[in-house]
Amino acid sequence: MQNIRNFSIIAHIDHGKSTLADRLIQHAGMVSDRQFRDQILDNMEIERERGITIKSQTISLPYTSRAGTEYTLNLIDTPGHVDFSYEVSRALASCEGVLLLVDASQGVQAQTLANLYAAMEHDLVIIPVINKIDLPSANIDMAKEQIENELGLDSDLAVLCSAKEGTGIVDVFEAIVERIPPPSGEIDRPLTSLIFDAHYDSFRGTIVSCRVFDGSVKPGDIIRFMSNGATYKVEEVGVFHLARSARKVLLAGDVGYIISGVKTVSDTRVGDTITMDSKPAPAPLPGFKDVKPVVFSSIYPISSDDYLSLADALEKYKLNDAALIYQKDSSIALGQGFRCGFLGLLHLEIVQERLEREFDQSIIMTVPSVQYRFILVDGETIVVDNPQYYPDPLRIKSGFEPFIKATIIIPERYMGAVMKLCLERRGTNPRFSYPSPGRIEIIFDMPLAEVIFDFYDKLKTITQGYGSFDYDLTEYRESDLVKLDILVNGEKVDALSLIVHKERAREWGVQVCDRLKEEIPRHQFKIAIQGAIGGKIISRSTITPFRKDVIAKCYGGDISRKRKLLEKQKKGKKKMKMVGSVMIPQSAFVAVLKTNDE
Repeated sequence: MQNIRNFSIIAHIDHGKSTLADRLIQHAGMVSDRQFRDQILDNMEIERERGITIKSQTISLPYTSRAGTEYTLNLIDTPGHVDFSYEVSRALASCEGVLLLVDASQGVQAQTLANLYAAMEHDLVIIPVINKIDLPSANIDMAKEQIENELGLDSDLAVLCSAKEGTGIVDVFEAIVERIPPPSGEIDRPLTSLIFDAHYDSFRGTIVSCRVFDGSVKPGDIIRFMSNGATYKVEEVGVFHLARSARKVLLAGDVGYIISGVKTVSDTRVGDTITMDSKPAPAPLPGFKDVKPVVFSSIYPISSDDYLSLADALEKYKLNDAALIYQKDSSIALGQGFRCGFLGLLHLEIVQERLEREFDQSIIMTVPSVQYRFILVDGETIVVDNPQYYPDPLRIKSGFEPFIKATIIIPERYMGAVMKLCLERRGTNPRFSYPSPGRIEIIFDMPLAEVIFDFYDKLKTITQGYGSFDYDLTEYRESDLVKLDILVNGEKVDALSLIVHKERAREWGVQVCDRLKEEIPRHQFKIAIQGAIGGKIISRSTITPFRKDVIAKCYGGDISRKRKLLEKQKKGKKKMKMVGSVMIPQSAFVAVLKTNDE
């Protein structure tokens, strides 16, 4: 156990986590140059395209130190996005130390701080690593100063490296074996093992990634999951190299996998404790919680005939992603579909893209919303995540919406534009700090509903890519919430309804009406698109009709003849409007989701 080191790499998005992991794997000789590809731990096509890590990966690296000692280094790679912060916290609980990457040109960013605090909560050894020192814009002195001032770490101990060029990689390895302590634990105690990830294999069932703290586990043992009491017989244990490598036994301190015939990923919960059925541990490991979705949207097939195929695709997708929650839903406008819960907006985008690519589904998603709480006049509290279930306004005593603590780090010159954006989005109670000259940290309390839509894109645009953003859910606060209905030709379109704050209702109504006006084709009669709160119309756009020139053939004569033809046309239009129904194209539902600038 003295020669094992368990560590993780944490950083802000795009600071080079996956590139550093690539270099460590290459240096350890785990992959030949011919087989190597960038982001080698990222298996999904979408991860490579976007340059982000979605599913955390693990790999055991053999390393011989300068002193000649052989070590096993277990790298537990973590997703970098705020949506997956719970997975990151479980991965950190499986380690004894972390490499905290800081970009030499950008310095300390919002998620660098958030990740540092997460690592400190688990009492981990933190090794600062300044990456990208090969860039022309690299400013190592600035990065060291920020590590001292903002992170409170000793910058003299920072390791300099360039993951892209491969310089300083040996120094990183040496820092890991010298500074990170070996795992502590006893083989004689009852088995306690923390699940930090799980993925689905169509031949073997769920493969559980775990860190063994005490005891040992081998094929043939009967194990128990402590959160739900389910028992399974172990078929295989082993460690992760680039492929799975089976072992006879996993001992205290090891990081590896267990295959035990678990049918779906949702049966295994990240953060759960595995123990022996015959000799269970007295208490589970701390920190387990059920992940709750925060953003909700409905998914509908473009053709109603594809409903069963979408149901099948979601079932298969759920095998791989336990965080997705869905249930049946229906809409008058779009037919049968599913109401889904996501961890955040990135999670929603990933689910949408994977359903379209991997399962070949053509889908429409409704406007994302959050969970609102309403206290009714009779004292009952209800939770609403779908505008269709908004209660009768006369029964509502008060409404509450979720708030977040948003941390934004920007260069000082963008302060005015960012403040304006946050205040437009109903941000309150701003707090400022100046971590280093020329940079400012702003903390706002903001409603989650205002952030999930296009806030991050807008922030990146107005700060020219220099702004960084991180958030934590804090509490529910009382808000004046109303339901905005969209009427097309006097009929409600339920799939376009929204729950919004009363102050922003007119703005939203105008925006949606203008969007629909562009998307709905012209008909033979005039079409009114209206935004309404209850019976009160707050916005309107009108689509002008096609008009045949009926008086073209009258090239003279009495005016009454022309008037007669126009009156006849007017009657015909009125009759057509009474019997004509408006065709709303699929693109109209998608257009409502777009931001103002597009």
